[in-house]
Amino acid sequence: MSAPIIQVQNLGKCYRIGKERAGRYTTLRDVLANRFAGLMKSSIATSDNAKDDFWALKEVNFTVREGEVMGVVGRNGAGKSTLLKILSRITEPTTGRITLRGRVASLLEVGTGFHPELTGRENIYLNGAILGMTKAEIVRKFDEIVDFAGVSQFLDLPVKRYSSGMYVRLAFAVAANLDPEILIIDEVLAVGDAEFQKKCLGKMSEVARSGRTVLFVSHNLHAVTSLCTSAIVLERGQCIHQGGADDAVSFYLKRGAGSGSFRYERTVASSSTPHIKNLEVLQSGEASPDIEMHRPITISLEIGGLTGHQAACTVVLQNSRGIWVVHTSDEFSPAGSNSATSIKRTCTLPAYSLNADEYTLTAALGNRATSELYERLEDVVRFEVSFTGPMSEKSSAGAWRGATGPGIASWT
Repeated sequence: MSAPIIQVQNLGKCYRIGKERAGRYTTLRDVLANRFAGLMKSSIATSDNAKDDFWALKEVNFTVREGEVMGVVGRNGAGKSTLLKILSRITEPTTGRITLRGRVASLLEVGTGFHPELTGRENIYLNGAILGMTKAEIVRKFDEIVDFAGVSQFLDLPVKRYSSGMYVRLAFAVAANLDPEILIIDEVLAVGDAEFQKKCLGKMSEVARSGRTVLFVSHNLHAVTSLCTSAIVLERGQCIHQGGADDAVSFYLKRGAGSGSFRYERTVASSSTPHIKNLEVLQSGEASPDIEMHRPITISLEIGGLTGHQAACTVVLQNSRGIWVVHTSDEFSPAGSNSATSIKRTCTLPAYSLNADEYTLTAALGNRATSELYERLEDVVRFEVSFTGPMSEKSSAGAWRGATGPGIASWT
C-alpha cells in the first residue's frame, strides 16, 4: 500500500463574525471603517451574536495516499473551498495539523496566481515559479502548456484582456503540466466549454495514472464517480463520510434527499403563479418507495396556478452515481381557460427501463416562450428500483449492468 501523501488531523478553521481577528495588520481603510462603525454603534446596539465564532471546518480527519484521486463533495457552504485553501497554504488553520509530502499545484479560482498586467507568456513563467518549478522545467513544458490551453494566438496579450474561459484554460494548463506531486482543483472547470472540460478530465486521469495525487472538488457527481477512486463528504464543516467514490456520492445524495419521501405534497398556500402541488411515483396505481423493475413506473404531477399562464414541466431522474438517466418534458397551454386552475400530468416509463438502483427526482416548471422559471424542486422524491421479474431469473450475475435497464431498447 502506498504511503500517505496528505494527512489531515483534527483540522479546524474558525472565523470571528463581526470582530477583527487579533494580530491582523491594519490599513487606512480599516481605520476609517472602524471609526465609522464606532459612530454607528453609539446609536445602534450591537448584538452579541455578531461576535459569535463561525467554524467553517471542525475536527476534519482524512488521509490521501500517493497516486490516489480523491473527490470532495458537499453542498454550498459545507467548507470545501476553505479546506482546499488550507491545503494550498493560502490560509492558516485555527486548530489541527496537515502534512503534505510533495509539491502542491492548486487551481482554486479563475486566474489563480496570474498578474493581469503581464502577458500570457510571462504569467506562465510567473505561475510556474510560484508553484516551485525551475526555469528549466518551465521551458521544457512551455510548448505543451500553450498547446493544451489553445491560446497561442493571444500569448503576448495581457491576461486582463482574456475572457474567463481563456483565463481558466491557461491556469489549468500551467497547474496540470508542471509535474506537481499533488494537484488540487476546485470547481473552476465549470467556466470552460464542454470540449475543454473533457480535455481537463482526460488530463486529470493522465495525471492520476502517472502516480501523482489529485484532490478534486466538483458538483458534477458523474465526474467525481468516473474520475475519483475515493471521496469524502463535507457537511457544515465536518467530514461525515469517507470511502469509495461511488459510496460517497450515494451517501451524499441520500443525505440531500433527507428522509427520501416517494411523495411530495405542497405544504404552503397555493400561489397564483404555476406551481407543483403534488408529485409522486406510482406503480399499479399506488404510490410506493419500492419499485419493481419488471413493471411500468408512473410519475404523477398535479400543477396549480395555471390560469392565464403557459407552462412546461420537466422531470429528471438521477441515479445513485449522479447520472441523469431520464430527462423528459411536457408542454401544455391552458392559458385563457378560467377553469384550468390546475391539471394533472403523468409520465410513464415502460417495464425494465430503469436498472436496479436508488433514484432521486427533480421537477421544474417554466415558460419556454419567455424563458421564465416558475419553480424547481431539487431531489424532492426518492425511490428504489429492485431487480425483479423473469429477466432477473435469467441473469446469472444477479444484476443488470449499465445506467438503464434491459427494456430501454426494443428488438425486431
